[in-house]
Amino acid sequence: MNEPSPTILVVDDNEDNRYLLVRRLRHLGYEAVLTAQDGVEAMAMLSEQPVDLMLLDVMMPGMTGHQVLQHVKAHPTLREIRVIMISAVDDVDSVVHGIELGADDYLLKPFNPVILGARVGACLEKKHLRDREAYYREEIQRERRRADELLQAILPPSALAELKATNEVKPRRVEDVTVLFSDIVGFTHYCDSHPAEQVVSELRGLVDAFEDIVDAHAMEKIKTIGDAFFATAGLFKPMQDGVLASVRCARTMIETAQSLKPSWTIRIGIHNGPVIAGIMGRHQYLFDLWGDTVNTAARITSHAKPGSILMSAEAWAQVRHCCAGQSCGLVELKGKGVLELFECHGPQAVTPN
Repeated sequence: MNEPSPTILVVDDNEDNRYLLVRRLRHLGYEAVLTAQDGVEAMAMLSEQPVDLMLLDVMMPGMTGHQVLQHVKAHPTLREIRVIMISAVDDVDSVVHGIELGADDYLLKPFNPVILGARVGACLEKKHLRDREAYYREEIQRERRRADELLQAILPPSALAELKATNEVKPRRVEDVTVLFSDIVGFTHYCDSHPAEQVVSELRGLVDAFEDIVDAHAMEKIKTIGDAFFATAGLFKPMQDGVLASVRCARTMIETAQSLKPSWTIRIGIHNGPVIAGIMGRHQYLFDLWGDTVNTAARITSHAKPGSILMSAEAWAQVRHCCAGQSCGLVELKGKGVLELFECHGPQAVTPN
């Protein structure tokens, strides 16, 4: 942090006093010294350029030093200016009043060069320390904002809110969660035949769009795994129609993927059941889900046809009354055995009576 040279404003209606103070201040090494002959001129100068320290005479015509001080301390951008009141030896009461109004110190006429140097130096050091404190506070706020942005990229919004409120995200088991996985068809071949910059840019565009879609359906993005996108419904707050919300989300994801360059084709798997959620890792930590529901949803996805939504019998049972679809028969899932799966075409149009 580079410290600029301090600017000092001398405010005194006596020209000889102004001249004497300017000369002695420059002798002490302060080059940026400004002068004002009354309070009105001083306020005009303060509105035009920053000042670190003001040597302010008490008794001036028109606008007294006390009135100038009151205006300065009431102004949000001027109140941090350090102020030394200038007064005659027989006017100590007015100096005390100035201190009560917020002045930092006082200086008696005639001016003693040693006292002048000590009090000016002390006030500027106080200003310097206050400015450094404000600078570091702002640095801390910037780092906190950066940390929040990083956490937002790692944690779902509800988990982030819990972390900030309690300093932890407690592991939990949630009984009724809908898990959605999407997978890009032919992504490996696409990666092998396109430059890295294009792959990352186009994949980022797709993921960004998916995040907006998930938010619009009140679901939670959990993470991306390679080209797979993992989201849930009903994890952080109960959702009465989590499977239906996932179906609607899935249909929008399929249509959006087709509309984006390079016309992605995706397939989606949906399953419903209990999950365990928590944070894993100490350095590059990650919010994640575990359990049979997650594994089953991932394996269902691998059996879905391009551009389709495939779901378990448990999930289909919750939307069969309002969605069109068909059974795909019994399918062998790795580690799960034979399960009946259903292809869901999406919500049915309501026929008016």
